[in-house]
Amino acid sequence: MDEKRIHVLLIEDNPGDVRLIREALAEARDGSFTLECAERLAAGLTRLGQGGIDVALVDLSLPDSWGLDTFVMAHAQAPEVPIVVLTGLDDETLAIRAVQKGAQDYLVKGQADSHVIVRSLRYAIERERLLQKLQEALTKIKILSGLLPICASCKKIRDDKGYWNQIEDYIRDHSEADFSHGLCPACKEELYSRR
Repeated sequence: MDEKRIHVLLIEDNPGDVRLIREALAEARDGSFTLECAERLAAGLTRLGQGGIDVALVDLSLPDSWGLDTFVMAHAQAPEVPIVVLTGLDDETLAIRAVQKGAQDYLVKGQADSHVIVRSLRYAIERERLLQKLQEALTKIKILSGLLPICASCKKIRDDKGYWNQIEDYIRDHSEADFSHGLCPACKEELYSRR
């Protein structure tokens, strides 16, 4: 994570809880947080849609939305933004369901101090970054899986556009692999033996 300011969107309707979160973030040693607040899910969704949010803290009990659907709608609006659920509901089953649906963490109001909140936000950002890198790697793996049309004679591979490419070029373009060349014993014998 770089040293830039972290833009946090808090979707919370309780002014006391907003004040506590603001104070918790202000206590961060490096002062790297900027906090924006929305009192309703609709306003929060609008703000998420505008971009520029690094992490969101979302209460599950809002005037215009309640329960796990609140998280689901926020996550659907900005799936690339890590979301930490912050709620008064100390419900282990709900917490597990939220994490299974993509929440990065589940914090219970009154049980999370400034250190826990700051750490949860930082870890949520890092976990989301790692998940995105993993998804990119899986995408690359899928590109290299399946059937590849290969010439039985010259071993060139036909790409998605119908062009024939050297196998090395195709794999280099579709993965992180690179090649070094050598000769296997059979080819060395065939090419360099004195007959």
